[in-house]
Amino acid sequence: MLIKRAVMTGSVAMVLILSGCILGPSRDDSSTETSPAPTAFEQEPSSDAAGKAANISVSDKKTSKAFRADNIGLSLESTTLADTRLEPSASNLDDLLNSMGSPALRFGGNELDRRLFWTSTGESPDNSEQIVVTPDDLKRLKKLVDATGSTVTMGIPLGTYDPKRGADMAVHAVDILGDSLEGLAIGNEPNGYTIEDVPNGAVRGDGWNEAKYVEQLETYAKAIHAKRPDAPIIGPDVYDGAWMDAFTGSNVKQKTALSQHWYQLYECDSEKVPGRGPEPQNLVDPSAKQSAKKILGIGKSKADAAGLPLWLEETGPTSCPGTNDASLTNASALWAADYTLYAATLGVERMAMHSMLGACNGGAPMSLVCDPADHGQSSNTFQGRPHMAAMRLLVPSVGGTFTKTSVKGGGNMSVYTVSKDSGTTLVTTVINANDAAESGGNPVTLDMPKGFSVEGATQVYGPSNEAKSATSVIPYNPLPKKVPYSGPTATSSTGASSASDADDSELKMDIAASSVTVFIMKKP
Repeated sequence: MLIKRAVMTGSVAMVLILSGCILGPSRDDSSTETSPAPTAFEQEPSSDAAGKAANISVSDKKTSKAFRADNIGLSLESTTLADTRLEPSASNLDDLLNSMGSPALRFGGNELDRRLFWTSTGESPDNSEQIVVTPDDLKRLKKLVDATGSTVTMGIPLGTYDPKRGADMAVHAVDILGDSLEGLAIGNEPNGYTIEDVPNGAVRGDGWNEAKYVEQLETYAKAIHAKRPDAPIIGPDVYDGAWMDAFTGSNVKQKTALSQHWYQLYECDSEKVPGRGPEPQNLVDPSAKQSAKKILGIGKSKADAAGLPLWLEETGPTSCPGTNDASLTNASALWAADYTLYAATLGVERMAMHSMLGACNGGAPMSLVCDPADHGQSSNTFQGRPHMAAMRLLVPSVGGTFTKTSVKGGGNMSVYTVSKDSGTTLVTTVINANDAAESGGNPVTLDMPKGFSVEGATQVYGPSNEAKSATSVIPYNPLPKKVPYSGPTATSSTGASSASDADDSELKMDIAASSVTVFIMKKP
């Protein structure tokens, strides 16, 4: 994967952008040649823009919701802490994280309660399948955090009941990670502790319930706060409202956030479209957003009632096991951009996409990153998956406040705008989920507030919504003097129309289907 640095006008910092390349498994990473970046933004539509016309009305009137650095994040199994490739000098993981701004990092997952063995005294676990994590591993994580500006939430094992050991891990996390530590989660998905069909099975008996969870949660928190009174506690890391109530109603001190888990596609045996089965069409169907609003609304209402922020600590395109192809498609990129921004407008203040550092071929396809080495082996060079490419495009929106932006027409299209830099910068993200296999794109009229003009654009696109490992990036560049436009007011037989031909605050432009496009607008 060829990586180059580029400055995105109006962004918060220098970000890494994949320059004109295709994301996904690559069998040849030996090439060091790069193509010169184009001097103007140029799309590569698969055919003429024959889709429905759209009118996007961009407002500079702010709402109450913001887009934070922590709205872009990576969740990893807690046993990843023992992976020496977290060391910045040992891999390119820090570069990938930097390309996502200063992303939220979360360590938890099913392995937290079933495979992680914490020790600060050199003990060995009784079970040889357990992964030993020590203070040295947290020190290595601190180096990664310092290199990326990331914040961290850390899971504390609850699967094997041992408050003393859990408090010891928490104390070391507080002392080593310092201000980078945002929260300690005691256990992962305790509402699923009696389920047998997860790796390494159930960790509690049939009598396990919310009341017993609260009893053990409070014991752990008391042990932690006896040594570090200000340690921030988050929970319950579940998808069940009753367990959220159990956490918020507990006597735990220093409750910092309500943490929720949810995956978009979870009905693993379903092939229904539209539906919640692992079909790529279901990621971009409008019903996906309706489902997200309903489920995240449960968490938001519980968080609001408790006076806590809502953090989506574990999420992703699908929770279905195996190498599910839906999350390798270009649809996952469109979904990731839309879902991340939409969740923020609903009030989610922190989000982490569940991932792993495993193989690109044979590893979990829902992961944002993967290792191009053969399955069963490892390398020190990671790659980004399609949905990571889309999330990179959201970095210029970090630090902005959402405005009231609307779209009329255009078919399957979503639009978000944030205001930044004391109102002098607007960043608009257009998700065109119309399928490029059916139409090359859509003619769009972008109406901006008076005084604003588009300085440049960048785009993630694919040949279709269902294309696998074929998502490409057009790096940020100014728009050309004449941009393609196929709408009813095109000024020539070729469909070319200059932005200057229209009102100063209006841009008429074809936008490729199966794409995410970010426009950065400035006002002098």
